[in-house]
This record gives sequence, C-alpha cells and structure tokens, in this order.
Amino acid sequence: MDLPPLGLGGAQLGNLYHAISAETAEATVRRAWDEGIRYFDTAPHYGLGLSERRLGAALSAYPRDEYLLSTKVGRVLRPHAAEPGERDDQGFDVPATYRRHWDFSRSGVVRSLEDSLVRLGVDHVDLVYVHDPDDHFTEAVSGAFPALLELRAQGVVRAIGVGMNQAPMPAEFVRRFDLDHVLMAGRYTLLDQSALDELLPLCLERGVGVVAGGVFNGGILATAEPGGMYDYAAAPAGLLRKAQRIAEICAWHGVQLPDAALALPGTHPAVHSVVLGAHDAGQVSVNVARAAAEIPAGLWHDLVDAGLLRAEAAVVSPGGTP
Repeated sequence: MDLPPLGLGGAQLGNLYHAISAETAEATVRRAWDEGIRYFDTAPHYGLGLSERRLGAALSAYPRDEYLLSTKVGRVLRPHAAEPGERDDQGFDVPATYRRHWDFSRSGVVRSLEDSLVRLGVDHVDLVYVHDPDDHFTEAVSGAFPALLELRAQGVVRAIGVGMNQAPMPAEFVRRFDLDHVLMAGRYTLLDQSALDELLPLCLERGVGVVAGGVFNGGILATAEPGGMYDYAAAPAGLLRKAQRIAEICAWHGVQLPDAALALPGTHPAVHSVVLGAHDAGQVSVNVARAAAEIPAGLWHDLVDAGLLRAEAAVVSPGGTP
C-alpha cells in the first residue's frame, strides 16, 4: 500500500495538551483535505477515543475510497466512573470517562479494532499499527502481531505495522514478522538519527515502508527559534544549545529550522510518508507549505561538517534532497 508523502496525525484532534472545539477539529480535517492530504492517522489513545470520533465525523463528508486511514491497537478503552471534574491524566484535555487498559492479546486486538470502527463510523481501516508495546514485547509477539497477520490474510485490513517512539524494538519486529509499515516517532530527526543504526537499513532491505512522526521532537524543532520542549519534557540544556546551533546554520542557508526538520526524514529512501499533527486549519496550511520548501543540499553537508548530523544520513548522498 503506497502512502502519500504527507499525512495528518490525529493526536491534537483528541485535545493533546489543550482542548480544541469540535468545530476547530472539523475545520482542521477539512483544510487537510483541501490541501491535498489523503492519509489520516489516529488511535484510541488520543483523547480516549475523541480523536477517532472527530476524525471519522469529519471524513464522513468524503468518499471512503479516496483516502487512507490508520489506527492502532494495544490499548482497550473501558468505561470509568469518573469523579466530578476528573480529567484524563495522560496529556489529553478530556473527561476521564474511560480508562486505557493495555491488551496485546488476540481478543484485545479484535475488540480494539471493532471499537475503533464504531468510533470512526467506517466499515474498515486500511492500516493498523501495534501501538507502544515497549513493555509488552512477549504479548505483542505472541498475540497482537499474529492476530493482525491473520486479519490481513482475511482481507479485514490491508496493511499492518508497529508504531513506537524508539528504534531497536521495531527493528526486532521487522525481523520477526512480515510487516508493511513502521510508524517511527522522533528517531530520525535533526536531533536524533538513531534509526540509522538498524531500523531504517533493515526496513529498506525488507521493503517495509517507514512513516516518520515526531519530526519536531515534541516542539523543540517546530519554530524558527528552538522551543523548550523535547519529547514531551523540558529540553536538556545541551540539546537546546545543539538545536540553536542547527538553527543558525539553517539561517545561513535561508532555511527555517522547522522546514529542515520536516524535510530530513523524507530524504531517506525507506521513509514513505511524514505524519504531522495540527491544532487548527491554519497550522495544516503552514505544515503543507513547510513540506514544499526547497532545502539546499549544502545545508546537510554543513550540518555534517559541524558534527550536528550523522555522516551516514541519506541526505549526504549526491543529490541532496529528494
């Protein structure tokens, strides 16, 4: 399954960090469609199902066969008798009316997918990722992946994969299973190229498409002047200085830091798509414009020469940007 080069991530549709209105969420998806985006990614985790409900409602205005849709399994949502005013404790500004329960069993995968289809209001999704099995390796190997392989063979889903914020464990899953895609968050960026150690070469060798998420590393690379957040926590001082140095070299080339951050993952031949979230329609258009920015090959070479980018990064090959 070929994925478009740019997709819309659904975390912000689930009120990540702060609430947005239903109208804003709908307008965000509409703008993505108008800008030509045809790949949409979500998960039960995002806002305790709110992202799936909002995304499904917005996409109901468009023909189902004209876009690709992915969601994730691994967390089953169960109703919770919340106290008055109780809010979710995992970063989403939503009432705590459900609890997430880790479940990588076959029955958990089937239940999670069935629940997602109801929330999305569709009869199928195109791609299903096993979501964050960092502490559940054995269960994912024995339950989730065999279940998804079976569902793919039955034609229930078109493609399967794994979505994680690290690189070593996804590489192990690629070795063990016939996966279609890996959603890799934050591990091939201007500040972290650890996916070059094993994951990206392995995916390229085995024909597994990589979807890059977290290209701004949680915010530090999202603005022309580096922000203060890195991977959902305060950025260490040394990493902030490195980001500032990268921003300076970008400026020498007439490039904004977030434009370079967005461009880097797509220069590797294993990366098929980059997924970006947005909290409103305007941010969608900004992201699309950034994705179209031209990045001179000399920028990558200068970052390598300054010791700020690994020499084996694909962008250093002749030709620069794709």
